[in-house]
Amino acid sequence: MEHFFTFLKGFAMGAANVVPGVSGGTIAFITGIYQRLLDALKAFDLEAAKLLFKLNLGGFAKHVDFGFLLSLGLGVIASILTIAKVLKEAYATSPLMVDAFFFGLILASIFSVGRMVRNWRSFEIVALLVGTSIAISLAFLEPASENKNMAYLLVCGVAGMCSMIIPGISGSFILLLMGNYRLIVLGAVNDLRAFKFSEALPIILPVVAGAALGLVILSRILSWLFKKYHDTAVALITGFVAGSLVIIWPWKKIAEVVNVDGKMKVIAWDRQMPEFHLGSTWVAIAWLIGGIALITVTEKLATKK
Repeated sequence: MEHFFTFLKGFAMGAANVVPGVSGGTIAFITGIYQRLLDALKAFDLEAAKLLFKLNLGGFAKHVDFGFLLSLGLGVIASILTIAKVLKEAYATSPLMVDAFFFGLILASIFSVGRMVRNWRSFEIVALLVGTSIAISLAFLEPASENKNMAYLLVCGVAGMCSMIIPGISGSFILLLMGNYRLIVLGAVNDLRAFKFSEALPIILPVVAGAALGLVILSRILSWLFKKYHDTAVALITGFVAGSLVIIWPWKKIAEVVNVDGKMKVIAWDRQMPEFHLGSTWVAIAWLIGGIALITVTEKLATKK
């Protein structure tokens, strides 16, 4: 039964990645598996390599929490192949409703996650404000220009992976702000799919190396923070999640776009207050309340034996 619920949480993580401003890390955090995920990622170390080299598959599986990662990964894959496609189409036709639903989900989860902080002291309050400020500021930054420098590509990989691990921050949005979204995602990745290795690999390899470096280092740092300074770390990430509400605020209009290989990519929004005389506003509010209700009911069920 434990693996089944982990599968469902992976399913939710896969679906969340479709919605701009919502990351899989956010879902992992609000569903209570974030620290376990960090510990599992951190376990891919020299000891894991030795166990694998000795063909001690049982020891390797136990060391890296393979059952948990497998259940989670299968859930993500199943979501991408099924509901994520439906959600992507829904977002293309009714972004207001999808944003409202996820806004409700995250809004309700902030309070339940905040209760994970055992003692709210001055450190925790500052951490909450810092996390919120960083997440909000990202929504208003101007994107940089494209840069093919190998060192910068390495940094892009580190930043992209860090933003995927830290809840409330979108990896693709970070690459867009760093100016290399077109170069990496639409350029090198597509070249790789077309087997144009000479063009793709000089871009992909530094990014992958940076992503691996970011994964190895950040998973260890965050895992250590959660164990050593649990309340402060939870407060900081709660701030990241709270700040992400600005990005997915449902009532907004496109303010600025960039042309990325023929596709218009939104980089700035004009956020507005709801127009209560419109029927669509009340439908969106209903979806928002539905998101809050889903988290509330799920939390009540989770507290029962």
